Amino acid sequence: MTAPLRIGNASGFYGDRFDAMREMLTGGPLDVLTGDYLAELTMLILGRSRLKDPTRGYATTFLRQLEEGLGLAHERGVKIVANAGGLNPAGLADAVRELARKVGVPVRVAHVEGDSLPVPEGFLTANAYLGGAGIAACLDAGADIVVTGRVTDAALVTGPAAARFGWGPGDLDALAGAVVAGHVLECGTQATGGNYSFFRGHDLRRPGFPIAEIHADGSSVITKHDGTGGVVDLGTVTAQLLYETGGARYAGPDVTARLDTVRLTQDGPDRVRISGVCGEAPPPTLKVGLNRLGGWRNEVVFVLTGLDIEAKAQLVREQFADALARSGAEPDEVRWELSRTDRADAATEETASALLRLVVRDRDQETVGRAVSGAAIELALGSYPGFHVTAPPGKGAPYGVFEARYVPAGEVPHIAVLPDGRSLALAPAATTQPLRDAEQPPLPAPLLGNGPTRPAPLGRIAGARSGDKGGDANVGVWAVDDDAWRWLAHELTVERFRELLPETAGLTVVRHLLPNLRALNFTVHGLLGEGVAAQHRFDPQAKAVGEWLRSRHLPIPVSLLETAHAPEAHA
Repeated sequence: MTAPLRIGNASGFYGDRFDAMREMLTGGPLDVLTGDYLAELTMLILGRSRLKDPTRGYATTFLRQLEEGLGLAHERGVKIVANAGGLNPAGLADAVRELARKVGVPVRVAHVEGDSLPVPEGFLTANAYLGGAGIAACLDAGADIVVTGRVTDAALVTGPAAARFGWGPGDLDALAGAVVAGHVLECGTQATGGNYSFFRGHDLRRPGFPIAEIHADGSSVITKHDGTGGVVDLGTVTAQLLYETGGARYAGPDVTARLDTVRLTQDGPDRVRISGVCGEAPPPTLKVGLNRLGGWRNEVVFVLTGLDIEAKAQLVREQFADALARSGAEPDEVRWELSRTDRADAATEETASALLRLVVRDRDQETVGRAVSGAAIELALGSYPGFHVTAPPGKGAPYGVFEARYVPAGEVPHIAVLPDGRSLALAPAATTQPLRDAEQPPLPAPLLGNGPTRPAPLGRIAGARSGDKGGDANVGVWAVDDDAWRWLAHELTVERFRELLPETAGLTVVRHLLPNLRALNFTVHGLLGEGVAAQHRFDPQAKAVGEWLRSRHLPIPVSLLETAHAPEAHA
């Protein structure tokens, strides 16, 4: 039998744990080490970097990690595949070659390009999400290191797996299995206990990074190096599978993976097997991410202490509006948010205080800069008792806007630049299938004989993981056991979801069932406005919406609360 391909991850975002590359290369056996450095916000950051220096536009952290990692990978025969090329994969490939010469390590470097598209007027970046075929071609040509621009996160796994096992475009089930494994790996330690609802009882001081042991049929085992912190169990893998996904069809340029066919089984301590994944032909279009500067924003947080919190907040609002009117500044958007973090008869000043947050946005820096900071400062001696702010008002900062568009796959070049410098053009998938929603599966049989109920947090019987996709939020919720699932599937309707999270009440909410995972996946359209770079709300990436949902109380059958296989959560 063909030995499994051991693919590890050493980065879930640009800024992740710096020494993870060394840890993964020295912690145990690996065949391939991947790194995911790109996100919607990262592309905007790299775009602004490239404006200052056209030779940049890539993740410089990756180069610094390679100063030691090149030698370690060469000694151990580990291939490195990363999307750190960002907006300039050719530039990063050249920089890696120069570094290799400097440290005296003979490596063959290749890169993938073609994702960078003509930038529409008013935008900074325009990049299509490519698949793994270019990575596979580079590895087939003998590359030791492959850097890419904007590929799908899962492509960092599908590419090496296709190269190892000889998969072609028609091996849809195998490719789909690798996509699922890649999705679990892409966010690093989120698969090993990071951001995990049931974190209590696990050693999470320093979670190890995840590894996927991928087999020739596309099935895999998610694990981590022996002796590292964190945990890999059904819950951590389920949480990551639900993260930033939607319905049953998870589409990409290589394959559309059917998340409703995923089967998870515990395969021993810190080992979870993924099997049964079915694949369908990919859609005929590719997603294109565009970033532009949306304008300027400024923020002031007023601290309100003690009594009359609401009246103090109202006074600040009125004074600020008057000051702006007198200055002639009228920002396009003025948002106030009062967070009642205060407690009555508090033992400390901080716990006696509430926070009043002002956010202003406008296309003109001056309108949100000096006018706003001046108005805030001038209130210092003539406003509510105890006036102070958490930080001095600034001059304002630019914010970005992310947009997603779709173009025919045939219009996007996909080019592998091989170690010998030759360019190889990869054809798009010959067989495609327009993406459509999967039919909703039947609900499980309801929990009979519920018996008495008791108000309790939803998190007593369910975990959650949430995140962002452009201006939309995704909230995945999974039940801790079969009985809890039978209750959850009937109880947590869209209407109940909106009731528990009032901020979603006026928005479009779509619910998807994933019975194999005992999970519901909700998409909340428009909750994040124009996306994370626009800093539209308090939690701009919806990272904690799932935990907010888990904290909400509703009547839960006592029988479920008494038998739940999850640590009891405390307020």
